[in-house]
Order: sequence, then structure tokens, then C-alpha cells
Amino acid sequence: MELLLAFIAGLLLGAGLMWLARGAFANAFSTLSAEALQRNNQAFLDLAKSALEKQQASAQGELEKRQQAIGELVTPLRASLEKFEQQVHGVEKARIDAYATLFEQVRALSDGQGQLRRETANLVRALRAPHARGRWGELQLKRVVEMAGMLDHCDFYEQETAEGDDGKLRPDLIVRLPGGKQLVVDAKAPLAAYLDAIDAVDDETRRKKLLDHARQVREHITKLSRKSYWEQFQPAPDFVVLFLPGEMFYSAALEVDPGLIESGVEQRVILATPTTLIALLRAAAYGWQQEALAENAQKISQLGKELYERLGTLADHWAGVGKNLAEAVSAYNKATGSLESRVLVTARRFKELQAVAGDKEIRDLAPVDSVPRLPLADEMQSPAKFIAGQS
Repeated sequence: MELLLAFIAGLLLGAGLMWLARGAFANAFSTLSAEALQRNNQAFLDLAKSALEKQQASAQGELEKRQQAIGELVTPLRASLEKFEQQVHGVEKARIDAYATLFEQVRALSDGQGQLRRETANLVRALRAPHARGRWGELQLKRVVEMAGMLDHCDFYEQETAEGDDGKLRPDLIVRLPGGKQLVVDAKAPLAAYLDAIDAVDDETRRKKLLDHARQVREHITKLSRKSYWEQFQPAPDFVVLFLPGEMFYSAALEVDPGLIESGVEQRVILATPTTLIALLRAAAYGWQQEALAENAQKISQLGKELYERLGTLADHWAGVGKNLAEAVSAYNKATGSLESRVLVTARRFKELQAVAGDKEIRDLAPVDSVPRLPLADEMQSPAKFIAGQS
């Protein structure tokens, strides 16, 4: 039993010693491991630091090269950008200047429109007066006549006056037509209702005013028809022309009253605008040109007859000249023959007898063989007789 206890105690003592030894070993191993790890870490850090420094040096050189390459690439771009910026500044300056100029022009245009609006208002107010409307219509009529080439000192007469049943009749224009006829033109400017229609703010009011305008035109047609100008101015066509000084007055009246044309024709009144009156006056001017051509043709015929007679007289004289030339040639040949055969033969003997000094000889005289050409035309044979036969 004691042995057993001693054995157990020995075992327990050995186990304790082993445990103590293992703890010491563990502590020593831990200390050695920590020291080895620290040395390894320091070596790793030194190695990493060295590699990093080499990498940084290499990267620094590479960065400098890249920066240099980028600089070489960016320098032209920077110059282009600077040039572009200068151009942008120039364009912006030009835009500002142009905007300022445009602003001034717009302001001047606005002022001009304001002035035009005021002048138009003044013109509208003036045209509402009957006397001003009548004078304006007469001026428009005169311009139309001038544009048509019918000047007042040759083809038309303004403000002619004739006596009628209602007193003096005073048309605005009388156009002298070829053949001695006359065309009476009266200018009217019905503007009051038309101007009111333009100023109307709604379609219904505008239509009412246009109806008033058409009614005024119809009244002018009736009044002008009652004057019967074609009976007072003879000879004249059996109609009179009512001149409206604007195309818009005519079209506005026809817009609401299409029967104005038929009504005017029935009352012997022809409505005319500047365009249609120019065409009518151009036709009259063409008639005058044709009449002038006919008169010129008559004059040319008379001049041709006189020229023919004078040529006949000249031919008679010319034949006499030829006859006299033939007689002169015959007389010359006779005188030459007498001189050669009667006088010069004796004169040459003085040379033979040495009665004259020198070597000069008397030349021979030859007769003229050419004779004048006699005229063969019948007019030249007996011009007076030929002219009498032609007449």
C-alpha cells in the first residue's frame, strides 16, 4: 500500500515537473517566435521600403517623361485655344457692335413708322374733306394721263366747261380721239365710307361701311349719267368714263355690289381705275400714232410725186448735156482735122528750113474717138412726155 502510494506520488511529481517544463518551453518558444517575427517584419519592411523607393524613382522618371509628352501635345492645343479665344472675343465685339447698330436702326425704323403713322393719319383726315378728295382724284387722273403718254398740251384738255340744262358742266378731262371725237372723263374719290370700313373693328361694321361705299359709287354713276356729257361735247362716244383713283376703291365696291358694272353700262357710265384708264388712253395714243402714220404716208406720197417730177426734169437736162457733149466732140474733131491738115503742116516746114532754134517738135493732134453714152431709158428719151403720160 505504501509502495502504491509512493508510486502514485512519484507519478504525480513527474507530471508536475513535466507541466512546469512544458510551460517553460512554451514561454521560451513564444519569446523566440516573437523575436523571429519582429526580425522578419523588419526585414520585410526594409525590403518593401527599398522596392518602393526604386519604384518611386522609376515612376518619377516615367511621370516626368509623360508630363513632357503631354506638354508637347498640349502646347499646340493651348495656342489654338488662345487663338480661338481671341476670335471669340472679336466675334463677340462684332456682335455687340452689330447689335448696337441694329438697335439704332430698329429705333429709327420705329420712329419712322411713328412718323408715317402720324402722316397717314393726317392724310386720312385731309382726304375726308370733299375738296381735298376731289383735288387728289384730279392729280391721280393727271398722273395716269402722263404715264399713258397723253400729255395735256397735245392730246387732252383739263377742266373743259360746257353749258347744260343744270348749268355749267365741268368734266375733269376731255381726251381728243382720232377722227375728231372726244372722250369725257370725270374723276370721283368716294373715300369717307371706305376709310370708315378700314377703321372698323369687326366684320359686320366693315360690311355695312363697304355697302355705304358701294352706294356712294352707285350714286356717282347715276349723277354722272344725268349730266349726259356725250350730248354736250360733240362729237363724242355715247358714254362717259367715271375714274376711281385707286384699284382698292373699285374692288371694295364690287365685293359687296357685283352689279355696279352692269348698272354703269346701262347708264352709259364706264367705271375705270388707273390700270384700265391707262389701257384706254394707250389705245387712244395708238390711234393717234396710226393717224400720224397715215398723214405721214400721204405726205410721203406727195413728196414722192414731187421727187419723181424733179427727177424727170433732171433727166431732160441730162439728155441735153449729153447731146451738147456729142456736138462739142464733133466740133472738136473738125477743128482738130483743120488744124492738123492746114496749119500744123505749114508750121512744121519752118523746122525743116531751120527757121527756128531748138529741138522742140510740134506734137500730133488726134481726134476724140469716144462719144457720150446716150440714155436708153424711156424717161430719159423724152422726160416731159413720159411724166405727162404717167400723170
